[in-house]
Amino acid sequence: MSALATGLPIAISVLQAAASALSNSSSSQQSSGPPPPAPTSAPSLSTTRMAPPAPPPPPPPPPVRQTNALKPSKTVNGSTSSQMLCEFCHSNPRFFDGGKRHPYCSKKCAGEAKKSNCEHVSRTTDSDWCQYCHQRPKYDDGKKSYRYCGKICAAAAAVQAGAPNEDKICIMCRTAEKQPRSHFCSKSCVEDAEKKGPMVLEIPSGHVTFHNVAEQFKTSWRHAKPCPPVRRVYKILAPHASLASYNAYRTAVEARGNFKHAGMAEGNECRRWHGTTRECLLGDKGHSQFCNSSSCPLCCIIKTSFALSHFGNKTGWGRFGKGIYTSSTSSKSNDYSSNKKPSPLKAILLNKVVVGKGYKMLHDDPHLTAPPAGSDSVLAEKGMALNYDELVVYREEAIRPSYLVMYEA
Repeated sequence: MSALATGLPIAISVLQAAASALSNSSSSQQSSGPPPPAPTSAPSLSTTRMAPPAPPPPPPPPPVRQTNALKPSKTVNGSTSSQMLCEFCHSNPRFFDGGKRHPYCSKKCAGEAKKSNCEHVSRTTDSDWCQYCHQRPKYDDGKKSYRYCGKICAAAAAVQAGAPNEDKICIMCRTAEKQPRSHFCSKSCVEDAEKKGPMVLEIPSGHVTFHNVAEQFKTSWRHAKPCPPVRRVYKILAPHASLASYNAYRTAVEARGNFKHAGMAEGNECRRWHGTTRECLLGDKGHSQFCNSSSCPLCCIIKTSFALSHFGNKTGWGRFGKGIYTSSTSSKSNDYSSNKKPSPLKAILLNKVVVGKGYKMLHDDPHLTAPPAGSDSVLAEKGMALNYDELVVYREEAIRPSYLVMYEA
């Protein structure tokens, strides 16, 4: 009993010291990091130690620097919105050019999207895509959005729809195929053209008429200097009354000469060149309206045809009298073509002329006011006084301008 009483204070003292050590260890762990996991069994007082301090957390990563080409995308709960991601790779933000955000992050993704034609590529609406292949966006030149992505799809769509090719299209409505030996598809287009005349209609460069006129210009160029290329061809549309008087004269000449029976055109009709002065820019790119000048020879001839009252205005005389002069040689008529305003192009007229029975001449006769008796025109042939041919008619209804041809000056 006395031994138990003596040892009890010593045991209590040891327990108090152990409790004090445990309390100090807990306070140290709370200040340096989370406590270690609890042991599965109570440690003995003699083996209890303090846990080592936990390492400090790593520093946060540096912010990603945005380039000038990309602007920060919208974020939802701290992450990039899927609507702002590239529609092909779905990982990078869409490219932003300062005014528009594009569907893809780069040219590479845009190219891969077109190449693979992936079904998951998001398309806005069907109206934004080529109406033939449905695989590429419509062509847009900045002013107009076209129906197709390019010329190949446009041509394929035209063939599929049965539309006429450019070389045979009606020059008035531009939608139907022209009739043989005509520029128009129907009587209604002919009447529409006559109602709107006088006017000029540009003929497409791929049209059969363009090639026909340009070829005549080239093959009839007989001067030593190189023949300049034809850049534009316009069909001249005269009013109905003007054409009616020409047709009536041609019919009367045909009745006298019976030229069709000999295998020639009605009235021995031919196409001949005439060069004159252009005061304006009619015929240049974007210029298809007549000028307001009453003295512009080119515009006056196209609007009202040739007038004998203007004879001699340019040269002051004529080798074969008071008539209207043309030539089968384009390079000869080029000598009479001139511009009053600076232009990269020159103008020349290709006319239809009722030749009828032509009277051949080699010598000048400046006093003529009509062809010799029994003839309808004068054929001034090369030789003697002339280096190149001339055709002279003495009646205004015997000639009408048919084409305005623009070629490099």
